[in-house]
Amino acid sequence: MRRTLSRGSCVRQLGRRKIMAFDFSKKLQKDEGTTLVVDALNLAFRWKHNGKTDFVQEYIGTVQSLATSYNCEKIIITADQGSSSYRKKLDPGYKMNRKEKYAEQTEEEAAAFKLFFQEYEKTLAALENMYPVLRYDGVEADDIAAHLVKFQTRYGLDKVWLVSSDRDWDLLINDTVSRFSYVTRKEVTKANWSDHYDVSMEEYISLKCLTGDKGDNVPGIPGVGPKRAQSLIEQFGDAMSVYDAVPLGGSYKYIQSVNLHAEQILKNYELMDLLTYCDDAIGVENINDIEGKLINED
Repeated sequence: MRRTLSRGSCVRQLGRRKIMAFDFSKKLQKDEGTTLVVDALNLAFRWKHNGKTDFVQEYIGTVQSLATSYNCEKIIITADQGSSSYRKKLDPGYKMNRKEKYAEQTEEEAAAFKLFFQEYEKTLAALENMYPVLRYDGVEADDIAAHLVKFQTRYGLDKVWLVSSDRDWDLLINDTVSRFSYVTRKEVTKANWSDHYDVSMEEYISLKCLTGDKGDNVPGIPGVGPKRAQSLIEQFGDAMSVYDAVPLGGSYKYIQSVNLHAEQILKNYELMDLLTYCDDAIGVENINDIEGKLINED
């Protein structure tokens, strides 16, 4: 029953265009190779929730303060430009719940959001004069951050601190990559992973593929919540192995649900496995642009 998936099938053209590369050494004099990667819109919501519409300088100050706290030499800003075209092609319902939510806004709420977004755009414009801002049409910050982590060595990112309250970014954590959430004021690292999750780092993507992501309108297997997903992972090893074992034996309703909806597991890997599919989601031309901005060329 197994179907072969394209694991990061986007083949990049290594010939890079001549784009002015940022000289990070003039920005911060800190630990060489330590980098702050910011989820731009996610962080901006800190001020939206506080009802502030004038936050450009506070935003920049927050980023610089975090860079100082984590002894970062470099700062990279990653930003969404609409929802992911790659994921919309896979699943037209992707993040449709958010669109419906905004459609139900009152006139007052819509006006407040417009003011917030105008200030956010001003913030990005100001940041572009200081740090590389990576933003591409139809590409999400999650995929850009995943690409940077996937190719840490290429970009000279020896140690990375991710700034986001989005738990999807925990898929990127490894020995040298950690996340700070401005919402919880907590860090998620390889060392304290078990304080935050009941599954291992390697099992996290399997948990997500089995249970889905309500925030992004990605369905899981009906009847399979975190506990049952953990049980399946313990029994089969990972979500892909669950798929390979279909049809599963047993009369429990959730087992029959797995058998009936097994193809959703494959789709969820393509939708949520950031490290595997980030390059497909970003595209060759945009990857060349990232390389031009971040890799100092002679």
